[in-house]
Amino acid sequence: MALIDDIQADLKAAMVAQEGPKRDTLRLVMADLKNKRIELGRDLEDEDTLAVITKAKKSRQDSLTQYTDAGREDLAAIERAELEIISVYLPEEMGEDELRGLVTAAVEEAGAKEPKDMGAVMKLLMPKVKGRADGKAVQRIVMESLS
Repeated sequence: MALIDDIQADLKAAMVAQEGPKRDTLRLVMADLKNKRIELGRDLEDEDTLAVITKAKKSRQDSLTQYTDAGREDLAAIERAELEIISVYLPEEMGEDELRGLVTAAVEEAGAKEPKDMGAVMKLLMPKVKGRADGKAVQRIVMESLS
């Protein structure tokens, strides 16, 4: 079963069970998926779906940070709940040790020696960690290894 089918099934179940927050969050995700399908002009593959969900997660995380910094705990709680719902559809986050191992391998493969070689390392590394690690964390670890 494709990832988008899982989301649709969960949306229907949330509608039947009258789970408002879950229903609303999944509707927003489905709208994003529909927009992506129209943009690409074809049916979405799991990789496309994963990219949309990752973007939705990142958006929620940014909003959560802003609301927390502004002292708006009421809005932060809503973003936290949406983040939990969305995270169910993403692969498990990669541990820092595993990520450091991939960074080391990518640095060796790219022949990188200094921070200016970071682009070559990131180009090799990002497809391997897509959806499983935060880009900022990857960037930080690459910079540490090249310094």
